[in-house]
Amino acid sequence: MKYLCLVYFEPKIWDSMPQPEIDALQVESLAYDETLQAQGVFLAADALHPTETATTVRVRNGEPIITDGPFAETKEVLGGFILINAKDLNAALQIAAGIPLARYGSVEVRPIMEF
Repeated sequence: MKYLCLVYFEPKIWDSMPQPEIDALQVESLAYDETLQAQGVFLAADALHPTETATTVRVRNGEPIITDGPFAETKEVLGGFILINAKDLNAALQIAAGIPLARYGSVEVRPIMEF
């Protein structure tokens, strides 16, 4: 079964980290992706640009409404994702617990709907 691990963190925590700590976290994150690849559960992963670069689209009365920025103001923002294959939710949660950024924020694990 496929699961999407949505990685959230607080930008001000990231912004306050010294550059060597950020660099080490990025190396650790890439190494974890490689570990998941070796285990055969990794499907895809990517980081996202900051929320300031987001554009939100809503359709109301058949007309698109486009606004700059995120949909809502939140303390934690979506920073990236990892798409995995796992035998069940417990296995997916164990994988999510290993994501390095989980130490600084949270990882939401959601099953992918198969149509």
